[in-house]
Amino acid sequence: MTTGAPRQSLSEWLQSEQPASRRQARLGQAWRTWVLFTGNRLGMIGLGIVVLLVLVATFANVIAPYDPVLGGDLRTERLLPPSMVHLMGTDDLARDIFSRVIHGARLTLLVVALVAIIATPIGLLVGTVSGYYGGWVDTVLMRITDIFLAFPRLILALAFVAALGPGIENAIIAIAITSWPPYARLARAETLTIRNAEHIDAIRLQGASSGRIIWGHVVPLCLSSVIIRVTLDMAGIILTAAGLGFLGLGAQPPQPEWGAMIAGAPRFIIDYWWVATMPGIAIFTVSLGFNLLGDGLRDVLDPKAEK
Repeated sequence: MTTGAPRQSLSEWLQSEQPASRRQARLGQAWRTWVLFTGNRLGMIGLGIVVLLVLVATFANVIAPYDPVLGGDLRTERLLPPSMVHLMGTDDLARDIFSRVIHGARLTLLVVALVAIIATPIGLLVGTVSGYYGGWVDTVLMRITDIFLAFPRLILALAFVAALGPGIENAIIAIAITSWPPYARLARAETLTIRNAEHIDAIRLQGASSGRIIWGHVVPLCLSSVIIRVTLDMAGIILTAAGLGFLGLGAQPPQPEWGAMIAGAPRFIIDYWWVATMPGIAIFTVSLGFNLLGDGLRDVLDPKAEK
């Protein structure tokens, strides 16, 4: 009587050197990437901060003890220092700063997510098309990209918001418009090294169209580098959104946006330090988290990095 082959554990199945299907190969690659990433302590700290931001934004209504918009009694609850009742104190309108910071995480996550969703595909499309076709297409698209790169991001975002009008929606559009050029440059550089590869030539000889080659074969090979750059740019996106809010062109009162919260605090900075310090710490922490996460992803996903 013969016995069947011993049953593989999930870990052994994922780490198999001879995957039986494309699905197993992809899951195995994802598993190995995760194992490498878990060995990066700073990257894991960054991931923890980002996950905490997502959880805080998701459960803001549960975590925040007070309404972020409505204030308390101006006679007795205005500009109170941090205490057990108000963990981060209150502002000049007697609003609980902790509750406003918690709800501000939602706006921050919204800005980061929407800018990434809008800017990344634009940058990938422009960069891969430019690098694949070359010639006058490359010249035109890269000169447009250079025009955007010639201006500091915040200055260019200010110009677009001034044209579109103040508001969080227009701020997101303006930041997205100014964020795609670095991704286009990176995707173009990757495409230039890929377009003449042997497997691309083989696909071309089989009759695949240029669009199919770009979308199905070039873009996936550029994704890892672009994802790393997008993650590293998240801190800059957060700071740009906070800068627009500080200047009154981003989220409008009474929305609890971190930059807008700091905008009204300079006149209280000496005697009531917590009004500006608490949202400033939130901006610093989240920006640090995205930077650490981006560094960790670069160490794992960048094929040119030393392993």
